Formats: sequence, C-alpha cells, structure tokens
Amino acid sequence: MSLTWIARRLAIGLAVLPLVAGAQAWPARPVNWVVPYPAGGPADVIARAIAPRMARELGQPVLVENLGGVGGALAAQKVLNAPADGYTVLQGSPNEVILAPLARAAVKLRLEDFVLVSPATNNPLVLLTRKALAADDLEAFAALARSSAAQPLTYGSVGVGSMFHLAAEDLAARMDAKVMHVPYSGGAPLIQDLGGANLDFALMPFTTGYLGLAETGRLKILAVASKQRLAQMKSVPTFAESRVAADYEAGAWAGPMVRKGTPEAVVERLHKALQASLADPQVRTTLEASGSQVSERMSLAEAARFLAAEAERYRTLARRIGVRPE
Repeated sequence: MSLTWIARRLAIGLAVLPLVAGAQAWPARPVNWVVPYPAGGPADVIARAIAPRMARELGQPVLVENLGGVGGALAAQKVLNAPADGYTVLQGSPNEVILAPLARAAVKLRLEDFVLVSPATNNPLVLLTRKALAADDLEAFAALARSSAAQPLTYGSVGVGSMFHLAAEDLAARMDAKVMHVPYSGGAPLIQDLGGANLDFALMPFTTGYLGLAETGRLKILAVASKQRLAQMKSVPTFAESRVAADYEAGAWAGPMVRKGTPEAVVERLHKALQASLADPQVRTTLEASGSQVSERMSLAEAARFLAAEAERYRTLARRIGVRPE
C-alpha cells in the first residue's frame, strides 16, 4: 500500500467530513414552512398545529408562511426556487403539485421536483348543499341531479382542475347526472354563496365549521366520502351506506414536501420530527378538533409510492373529464 494511495484516501475522507457534519447539525437556523393558502383557513390550521411540535423536535423555530395564489402553485414554486437544503418546506397537496400544472398553462413546476416527507393529515370530503335544495339524503340528491338535465344543478370548487372540481365531476359521472361547474377564488366565497342559496352543492374537505352552518340552517350536510362516519357528525351517513356511488371515497390530504436533491439525512430528520409531532396527543387533539384526521404512518419509501399512485389517479381523472391547461 503506497503512501500516495493513503494520502488520496485521507483527502477523500476529509472532503466528506464537512458534508456529514453539516447533515448532522441540520437545522442550524429556523425552518420556513410554506402554506399555499391564506391564514385562517384549514391548511393554515394544520400548519400551526404541527409547527410548534416540529420546532421542539428540530431544536429550531418552524416559521409558518402563508403564500396564496395561482392555485397554490406560487408557494410550490417558492420552494423550488430555494436551495435544496430542507430549510424551505411546502405543505403540499395534490392541488399544488399534481393538478395545478394540468390546469394552468402558466404553471411549469413538475411533481418529480418534489419529495414527499409523509402525508400528515386527511380531510374526507363532505357533500354540502344549499338549505332549500329539494333533497335531504343521497338518494333524493342523485334523483334530483339526474332529473335536472335541462337546468343542471350548480356546484362550486376552488378552481378549474382543483381536486374539488374533479371530485364533483367524478361523483356526477357515477350518478349519471349533468352538473354545472362554478369556479371560485377560494373556499370562503364558495361557502358564502352556498349559504346564501346562490349555489346548489359542493364537495369540500370536512371542517368542524360546517357543523355550525348546518345547525343554524345555512346549509345541509348530506354525506361524507369516507369509510366510516365521522365522530364529529355521527348522524351524517357515508356514501357506502347508500345505493348512490357506494364505492365513492375522496379526501384532501396534505403533508410536508421538500425540493428534490435535499440531502437524505435532512429528509430523514424531517420525517422523524413529523412522525413524533403527529404522535403527540395535543397535536392530534388540535387537528381532530378542526376536522382533520391524522394520516397513517408511512416510511419515506411508502410516501414516495403513495405520491406516485395519487399522481396517476388524479391525472387519469383529469383526462377523463377533459381538464386542459388554460
């Protein structure tokens, strides 16, 4: 063994040491958690429930930043423009990284540019209708939708190509009904129009705020698209309990994502911190009180397979209903 060979190996080892030390020291400064929607909404509630516990796990502040616009793609692009070092995290969902590029010509980001740390929450979709709609259960709703071809029922979503747009079209196809899409700039004006009887129905992720609107007679909740009834509204049936689209399940999941190329050790650290945070009883209570369900634990490999399967599912559905970039 020559002295030259030993010197060469020593040089390589010394070059690697700073990288290893850097990964072990991460994070050395605050982590920016980017939420692609305004403060006060369901996505913001999720972030602010998780961030303080993540900060304890990481030993650095986790700062929540709300950056809405372009169907959530503005926030996603900010993460891609930042260094791949784990300090800028996107609270991502299918809306921003899968569907926005399919529906908006100006959005150039690619799903393959992101790594999903793990799904954190899931909010099953609920079928909401205006109070005066002549349907008090799923069977009556389906019958009304099928008989209204001349003047289709109107439904709202947060934009063309959004998961709520696709979910409603999917349900209409299963019911063999024609419906009319009315896109909105966000969930708040949609719910306002639904409560004001200017819209017939919507499929939206469950939040406990809908319970108060139903109790005060501003809207009706006809069904939930989950396997089981929700604890917060046990009187509302699932689609599976009816003869209408009995296999229909839909939900809005969200989870932290980082830019592709982020060091594996950093992604693993984020994953470990997230799982510890989601196991915290206080975090779970806060999330569940708002209507979110904590996602099942996944490894990084399982999260990657989950994201790929979700992408294929939504892309297939988008092709089926004819979503095109605008």
